[in-house]
Amino acid sequence: MSLSIKLSPPSPAFPLGVHPAVSGQPGKRNVAVYAPGVSALEIHFERADGTWDSAALPDVTDGVHHGLVDGLHPESRYGFWPVNQELPGTPGEVQLLVDPYARAIDTVWANGRAVYWSMTVSGGFDWGNSSPPRIPWRDTVIYEAHVKGMTQLHPDIPKELRGTYAGLAHPVMIGYLKDLGITAVELLPIHFHIDEPHLEPLGLTNYWGYNTLGYFAPHSAYATEAARSAGPKAVLDEIKGMVKLLHEAGIEVLLDVVYNHTAEGPQDEPVLSWRGLADTRYYRHDGDGRYLDTTGCGNTLNFAEPRVVGFALDSLRYWVEELGIDGFRFDLAVAMGRDENHQFTPLHPFLVAVGTDAVLKGTKLIAEPWDVGMNGWQTGNFPQGWADWNDRYRDTARDFWLADQAALSRGGQGGSVARLASSLAGSADVFARSGRTALSSINLITAHDGFTLADLTAYNRKHNEDNGEENRDGHNDNRSFNHGVEGPTEQEDVIAARSLTARNLMATLLLSLGVPMITAGDEFGRTQHGNNNAYCQDTELAWLNWNHGPQAAAMLDTTRSLLRIRREFLEQQPHSYPAREDSSYLLWFGADGSPMTQDQWSNPGCRAVQVLLGSPDGVLDGLVVVNGSLEDAPITLPEPATLREFGVPDTAKQMFELRFTTSEFNEQRRGARLRAGETDIAASNSVTVYRAGRIQA
Repeated sequence: MSLSIKLSPPSPAFPLGVHPAVSGQPGKRNVAVYAPGVSALEIHFERADGTWDSAALPDVTDGVHHGLVDGLHPESRYGFWPVNQELPGTPGEVQLLVDPYARAIDTVWANGRAVYWSMTVSGGFDWGNSSPPRIPWRDTVIYEAHVKGMTQLHPDIPKELRGTYAGLAHPVMIGYLKDLGITAVELLPIHFHIDEPHLEPLGLTNYWGYNTLGYFAPHSAYATEAARSAGPKAVLDEIKGMVKLLHEAGIEVLLDVVYNHTAEGPQDEPVLSWRGLADTRYYRHDGDGRYLDTTGCGNTLNFAEPRVVGFALDSLRYWVEELGIDGFRFDLAVAMGRDENHQFTPLHPFLVAVGTDAVLKGTKLIAEPWDVGMNGWQTGNFPQGWADWNDRYRDTARDFWLADQAALSRGGQGGSVARLASSLAGSADVFARSGRTALSSINLITAHDGFTLADLTAYNRKHNEDNGEENRDGHNDNRSFNHGVEGPTEQEDVIAARSLTARNLMATLLLSLGVPMITAGDEFGRTQHGNNNAYCQDTELAWLNWNHGPQAAAMLDTTRSLLRIRREFLEQQPHSYPAREDSSYLLWFGADGSPMTQDQWSNPGCRAVQVLLGSPDGVLDGLVVVNGSLEDAPITLPEPATLREFGVPDTAKQMFELRFTTSEFNEQRRGARLRAGETDIAASNSVTVYRAGRIQA
């Protein structure tokens, strides 16, 4: 006679978070949380009838507490608590430890303070035939935007949709982005985030959202009121609906993500999650046990710890697999590439893993390539598969068109055209050392952090008084130029000069090799009235104003025209352009039509250059002429004999058609045709674009 014993299925230690239990356990959910710093852990949760219950997580495997729990319904609120510690307050009002893997977070106000609860969420969504657009890097144009700020003031968006995920996906907004020429929206953080404690007494909030509490949970405040009332699944569905509609329009969705620090803040701030579960594992510490800060936020996640690397990878996979996200911009990415000695290495396991992961491979990976730690500037040093925000490009463009112009207007001297030429060529020298090309350069003039494009031309100094820090916050090195008047003015000559500089900056951005990023509103001259750190301004100061006057309409037309020229040029290029040197070339000429000499490159007084763009088969595509001087300059287009030296056939019939100029004569001069070797006039402080062609017999 044999005795048969039926064992209950075990509780697995993976995946982390709350998930349906294995088959044979109806109504139960498996709960797993990494908490090696806790001897015993229990979960407190709300049942479907509104009562509260708790259960121990009896099993511990490699620091993971796990167990099967009965009574968790599809949208239960829950939290974790170390066993044998007294819970202050009453159920529903206690700040339990938030689950790092929570799919949603609910905020409840109790006794004048916010209490954050993890929530379970059921899945499922009908994606239909929607699929990721997979836009090649060379054709990508990024538009950095804030979900709320984008549509909060838009008069053509229904009121109930303004400032929401659904509002961003409204046909009016999608039509605008398509008409402009945008291929990817890069959204400021939509992970669940909270306000820093110092903002509440000032009556301010964290508008930008770089203070994450939930890396799997969306920021529900950006959902419509209807979705929020319906619960966390409706919020998720609204985001998925946004992604689906943008994908169907051929627009990718990139997320700005903040894995370098969490919302727990410095060690004297309240314990919310990671600090109570595994403080010494999750955060970097020095030899004396103090937080080691390379982010400027008081606590830096420790990416030398494998569990932290795994946590970030799990979060990224979730947003790709479940919400269809196409890529990520990593805030202070150097902090995620620091090893156990706190040194940055491009071979860091996290950087390598993200670029090779089966789920994440093919997504766009963008580094903000610096942090505030030692050797924190690493532009150009990230591994293959990554693109970098190119701060050198930003500073060079600002120097040439703003700081240099300010110096010249005072009778001083500007810089030579050499650095700007390097930027126009995609900063190949910056990225070559990491085995990458110009397609790894995310070119930008502005971003959410700093002056807007219009404010760069209108303010010499920051004006951040509304932030409550007596104007101490924000960057001081802005390389801006107010053109003689600080702030708003009615002087027509100053307004005209500012508009010209803005056009030059936009033309430089959109005609350069690499990947351009436009900050939302720069395309029509948005202003923040000199505030260069509007992180806490959830007001009309930071929202986009869609009430466009003639000046805004003109700037919008300029941006749209430049993006159209960029598309037309790329359409004629080999698919590998400009990732392979043998697929294209850039030829540089001086104002006299002769190849640039070393003396000209190094001469600060030489502020005019021509760049000819072509292909190895001898076909010319376009000519860009930059004149950064205060005087109109005669420009001799490259001579036929010179073109023949570079393999261009039949140069006697070479013609250049003026397609666009930033000067005030754009409308009058557009369409003008000149032969190779003929002379034209490049207006002072201008960029002119010619399209190459043939004179028909």
